[in-house]
Amino acid sequence: MKLKSLYFWQCLLVPAVICPAAESEAVKSEKSAVNVVLIVADDCTFRDLGCYGGQAYTPNIDRLATEGMRFERCFQAAPMCSPTRNCLYTGQYPVKTGAYPNHTRVDAGVKTIAGYLPELGYKVALSGKSHVGPDDAYNWERLPNAANPNFARVDEYLAARKADASSFCLILCSNEPHTPWDKGDPSRYKPADIKLPPYYVDTPETRKGMSRYLAEITFLDGQVGKALDLLEKHNMVDNTLVIFLSEQGNSLPFAKWTCYDNGLQSAMIARWPGKIAPGSVNRAMVEYVDVLPTIIEVAGGKPDAAIDGRSLMPVFAGRQEHKHFVFGEMTSRGIYDGPEYYGSRSVRSKQFKYIWNFTPEVPAKNTCSEKSPEFKSWERLALAGDLKAKALVARYRFRPETELYDVVNDPLEMNNLTGDEKYASVKAQLREQLDLWMRHCNDKGQETEMSALEHMGHTNK
Repeated sequence: MKLKSLYFWQCLLVPAVICPAAESEAVKSEKSAVNVVLIVADDCTFRDLGCYGGQAYTPNIDRLATEGMRFERCFQAAPMCSPTRNCLYTGQYPVKTGAYPNHTRVDAGVKTIAGYLPELGYKVALSGKSHVGPDDAYNWERLPNAANPNFARVDEYLAARKADASSFCLILCSNEPHTPWDKGDPSRYKPADIKLPPYYVDTPETRKGMSRYLAEITFLDGQVGKALDLLEKHNMVDNTLVIFLSEQGNSLPFAKWTCYDNGLQSAMIARWPGKIAPGSVNRAMVEYVDVLPTIIEVAGGKPDAAIDGRSLMPVFAGRQEHKHFVFGEMTSRGIYDGPEYYGSRSVRSKQFKYIWNFTPEVPAKNTCSEKSPEFKSWERLALAGDLKAKALVARYRFRPETELYDVVNDPLEMNNLTGDEKYASVKAQLREQLDLWMRHCNDKGQETEMSALEHMGHTNK
C-alpha cells in the first residue's frame, strides 16, 4: 500500500469508529463557546510528578488529575524545547515544518494556533516562555514576562475576556523545572532520602541536583495552582478546557536530548467539566500533534488537512485507543555543547520502542554531558574504577546504531534487545513504520541532520 498521508495511515491503523456518546459530545462542543487554557512545563520528567508516582510534591497538578483525565501514554515528537513547542502549536511533526533543531522556526507559510483560532472567533494569548518563531507565524497577544507566566497580567486578561464575552485560548508556559534549579524549597527534599532510578549513578552531586530539581517542580506546581485559582476567581471553570503538559524530560542523563521514553513521554492532564470524567485515567497512545486539532474542534472548527494530529475528542469521552505508533526525532546539531551531528529517530508501539542512531561512531554530547556537575561526578567515579559508573557513562556517550526495548516489561529501557534474533520481526515491523513516517515528513536522515543550522534562529524566548 502506498502511503498518501500519515493521517490516513494512522486512521487505517486505528479505525475511526466513534461511539455514539463520543460523537454526541463532539457535536455539542461545536455548538458552545469553550475557552482553552494550555499549561506547559519545561524539562520536567513525567515520572517525577506526584500523580504519576513520582517524588515531587505536586498538590495542584494532582488535584487537576482528580478533576479530569490523566493520560498514561502521551508523547511529543522531539525531546527538546523549541521543536516540541512548534510541533504542539502547528499540529505537525518537526521535520515536516522545518522546526526540528533547537532554537528553531517553522518554514514560511506554516500555519499555527495563532492563525487557526482567530478565524474561529477566538483570541489567543501567551504568557511565559515562547521559544518559537517566526513572529508572523505567531501573531498572538503577549502577556509579558521574561520566562514564566505573569499572573497579574493573566488576571487582567481573564477579567477583560469576561467583560467582552469573547472566547479565548490562553497559553501559560513555565520555565520550570528547566535549569538552573534555583527556585522552590529544596529543604523539602533531603538528598539522603531521595530515591534514585537505576539509570543514575549515586553520587552526592546527583542527589543534590535531584533535590533542587524536585523543589523546582513544586514551584511549577504553585504556578499551576495560581492558574486554576484565577479561573475560579473569574467563574470560568465550567466552560474552560484545561490541558497540562510536562514537556520533555529533565536535563539529567537519559531524558532530554534522547529518544528514550524519559525524553519523549510527557504528562498530560485534561479537565473539562461535564465532558471529561473526573478522576479518569486513559492509556491511549496520544501525541502533542493531537492537541491542536482537538482545540480546533472544541472551538467549532475542522482541522486543516496539513495537520498530522487527530482530535482527542473520542479519547476525552473515554475511548482507550487512539494510535498504534508514536514517533520521535532528535537533532543534536546546533544544540548547546552538542556534536557536529548526532541524529536519532524512534518509533514506539504499546510494547516496543525502536531507536535508530544514524552515526553510532560519534559520541553523544550536550550540555548535560559536557557541563553538568551531576554527569561530571559520574565520570570521576568511572575513572576511579566504579563499574556501574563506567557502564552508564559509556552507555550515555556511545550508543549502538539500533536499540530495541520492551517498554512493558522494561519501562526504564535498561535492556537493549536489538541483538536478540527472537525480536527480529518486531524490529523489522517497527523499522518499516519509522521509514514510512520519515518519508511522510520528507526526513532524509543524515542529510536532514546536516541541514539543521539552516533552520535555526529567529525565535522568541
